Amino acid sequence: MTTFEHAPDTAAAGPVRARGFSELAWMRFKRDRLAVASLVFIAVLLVSAFIVPSIASRLLGHNPEDIFAGGLDADTQLPVGPWTWVDEAPYPGAECPNGPCGTTLFILGGDSQLGRDLFLRMLYGAQTSLEVALLAVFFTTLFGVVMGLLAGYLRGWVDTIISRLTDMMMVFPTLLLLIAVQTTVGPQLNRVTLGFLSPGVFTLVLIFSLFGWFYPARIVRGQVLSLREKEFIEAARMTGASDLRIMRSHLLPHLVAPIVVLSTLAVASYIIGEAGLSFLGVGILPPTASWGNLLAEAPKYYLVQPWIMVWPGLAILFTTLAFNLLGDALRDAFDPRSML
Repeated sequence: MTTFEHAPDTAAAGPVRARGFSELAWMRFKRDRLAVASLVFIAVLLVSAFIVPSIASRLLGHNPEDIFAGGLDADTQLPVGPWTWVDEAPYPGAECPNGPCGTTLFILGGDSQLGRDLFLRMLYGAQTSLEVALLAVFFTTLFGVVMGLLAGYLRGWVDTIISRLTDMMMVFPTLLLLIAVQTTVGPQLNRVTLGFLSPGVFTLVLIFSLFGWFYPARIVRGQVLSLREKEFIEAARMTGASDLRIMRSHLLPHLVAPIVVLSTLAVASYIIGEAGLSFLGVGILPPTASWGNLLAEAPKYYLVQPWIMVWPGLAILFTTLAFNLLGDALRDAFDPRSML
């Protein structure tokens, strides 16, 4: 006897829903375990940098700038090791204002011969380094996108001026400018906090923003040049849409993916930039903590107290690696040629 298999009733199942671009991108992204792990790491890092420091400072009973005589070993006069209870007196024989001095815990040990808490300075250093990186990325991307849109869409003399300006910025010695700024008006600029920034952050963000916008501008300009002759742009022109409306409503949405990828990768670059400049003494200056100036203190003790170098070094390594992995994963996820 012949049997017939019944085909599934596709009509009863209802219409097949087409997936949007963002949904497809998310499906591609979450398949990458390294990318998801990087995203979780960055989320934990942001919480640790902007929420945990004040809580940890209250729980431990001191601030990252506080100096403790007990933060130095009595015999060697070197910073104490991790997980050490130290005397709260600022110097030997000193009396505390609220009565007898107690003890406080140095979770990661001391940071230098000043006897400060390395754990708190790592947390506040993360806040400082991320403030510089995130604000620099925001302003360079904002300015770069505007300049790239104008140059790529308007062309003509506007494109010529912006292109020559970007060429000039690319060869400008930013490090020499930072050294000049720090030696002349650095003390005045470093006091500018706008009510919420760490001292010195404003100076670095200002310099990075003035001399870092050209890279996103060139990327956006190239994307706009390839989009401005597309049919949907011609259709918008035929309907009488203004140049501003075309750039804002038709071109900008198509630039979201490359802008997000570029911004994510740029965060890692600015973290390394801040660390390098602070290491050289022209970035964030003590007593304000940053990963760069914490690392600058480390060479004095790397043979006897290697943890002073290890902790900020690992923080910079894993943070930049996480942002780079996230940026690469976003680039793959936003690529329409990627296969599900």
